[in-house]
Amino acid sequence: MSRAPLRVAVLGAGTVGREVVRAILDRADRLSTDDGADIELVGIACRDHARARASGIPARLLTDAPAHLVASAETDVIVELMGGDEPAHTLIAAALSAGKPVVTANKHVIAHHGAELEATARRCRSALRFEAAVGGGIPILGLLASDLAANEISRVRGIVNGTTNYILTAMAHEGRPYEDILIDAQELGYAEADPSGDVEGDDAVNKLVILARLAFGRWLDPTSVVRCPPTARGEGRPGITGVTDQEMEGAAALGLTIKLIATTTTVEGGIVAAVLPTAVPADSGFGWIDGVANRFEIDADPLGTLRLAGPGAGGASTSSAVLGDLVAIARGHSSTWAGLPSATASTALAEHDLEAPRHWYAFVPPVAVDALPAALDEAAAVSFEDGAAVRSEVVPLTEARAAFAAILPPGIDVTLYPVDE
Repeated sequence: MSRAPLRVAVLGAGTVGREVVRAILDRADRLSTDDGADIELVGIACRDHARARASGIPARLLTDAPAHLVASAETDVIVELMGGDEPAHTLIAAALSAGKPVVTANKHVIAHHGAELEATARRCRSALRFEAAVGGGIPILGLLASDLAANEISRVRGIVNGTTNYILTAMAHEGRPYEDILIDAQELGYAEADPSGDVEGDDAVNKLVILARLAFGRWLDPTSVVRCPPTARGEGRPGITGVTDQEMEGAAALGLTIKLIATTTTVEGGIVAAVLPTAVPADSGFGWIDGVANRFEIDADPLGTLRLAGPGAGGASTSSAVLGDLVAIARGHSSTWAGLPSATASTALAEHDLEAPRHWYAFVPPVAVDALPAALDEAAAVSFEDGAAVRSEVVPLTEARAAFAAILPPGIDVTLYPVDE
């Protein structure tokens, strides 16, 4: 005998929301579970009903009262696709408190309120699934939570933001400045009208916090994650906002390219986490990831290093992950962290390992070129009309700063990009 249908309410009808709704309406048979339980759409909360109707969503399903759908006895599962902090956070918490499973793609809410929401879900015996929050169509979270359960994970790193990877790829290939490429990305729909959440690294930080929870069992404080690269005299601009076309051209001359890399690692003092523009070999695994694609590397014992790449942004890939979580709920599966111990909240990170000896890349202005040999000994350097691209020998950050600062005139600073080989 078949089970009663699983009654689903979707909060939000943006790009991803419309894809999810369309799939539930058009592919109900494919989404049905083996035991006969069907997924039935009972309501969609959104602001723009005209746009929703124009996309084929039946008017009878539309409401502008998401809280009503959450509280309704006619709703079994909530799919939250509104984005942002509020009211999404309050609605998710209310659903979990009522014992209703929640599926979400909201990486901001999960990263900033994860410890609280996990405690609520466990206390109320509900489920919270968020595979779509990281990696788009790449099933990275399920891999960390379940498939690698027999391994000890020491590091997770990746290109986790499609917008910034698109911008950096275009800068490297076309030689145009950041500001021009950003406008192109906005026109193509890859960047928001306000792109700060992507280009300053906030989106990548949120995703890194989620990865760290599943890899290491701790909810990190997003504000403690390093996101500004060092400079010769201090600290640079967050995310990719300080990357210049001269730096990209210089990096290419040294066989490098710049990517925004999110990394979290276990160390003796705890966990370190950073989202930094990083110079990588252009022919490396991270170097060849172009456009809006994502790439992950997981260091696990005894398995070794696991590498995954694929579409990391867009309605199709994100909706695929949302639907996968919805089917998992229909099959009786629990939260994304199911089987893992309860996580603890961490308000501080261990001291970051940027001080560890490594190569450093910088593009120095013409006024400093003549001083390079004396200041940086065996550094690799390529000269241009407007400066020189320099890759230092392997030195700690303090030595790299001292060497570059020594060749710069007062008031001039340069970003020091860690070289990850």
